[in-house]
Amino acid sequence: MPTAKIFDLQGQHVGDQPLADAVFGVPVHAAVLHQVVLAQLENRRQGNASTLTRAQVSGGNHKPYRQKGTGNARQGSTRAPHFRHGGNVFGPRPHPYGQKVNRQMKRIALRSALADKAANERIYILQDLHSLEAPKTKPMVDLLATLALTDEVHAHPSVLVLLDHRDENVIYSFRNIRYVKVGHIASINVVELLKHDYVFFTPEALAQVEETYDDGYVVAEASEEVEA
Repeated sequence: MPTAKIFDLQGQHVGDQPLADAVFGVPVHAAVLHQVVLAQLENRRQGNASTLTRAQVSGGNHKPYRQKGTGNARQGSTRAPHFRHGGNVFGPRPHPYGQKVNRQMKRIALRSALADKAANERIYILQDLHSLEAPKTKPMVDLLATLALTDEVHAHPSVLVLLDHRDENVIYSFRNIRYVKVGHIASINVVELLKHDYVFFTPEALAQVEETYDDGYVVAEASEEVEA
């Protein structure tokens, strides 16, 4: 069973929390993750890039010079694609980029992302995070420094803090830390989980995530008996 470390606001390790196998212990489906991430990024595109063809640009209604006798190639309009201010031949036109992904695939991808974080011990639980009486950034900076988060690529690993309800004190305390993002569990998605190196939950948020995404999946355990 996967576990997550529990820390207080001083950054002290106070225990371990077992995580639900049905959410954090499932196999990681890389193909489903890839498809859901692509669909989510494509759905963010507006698809409003547009260019004008030679029939749509203004001007060029007359022949620029006579057909013969100039020594130049014959031309019918200065709005042809090879002229300056001419039309575009194969430019982009507005069209939707969205991709549909069914609900089951989204849930599989999200559980895969959570399971990957749990397997790499990148899920932490912060106790008493909602007990902040006022927004204070320095205690949060000290907390992250005490946790000593490490990453092979970034000097400051990115952190996603997920709350079970909106808390202005928590949001404002983390807002000025550029490598930390605070979100609500209702907006949890695969791209944000993969983009951040660590995921912090409050105990209440973790309980709600386990309740929401527990589809009754049972992780098969290897049998100790050897068949003849």
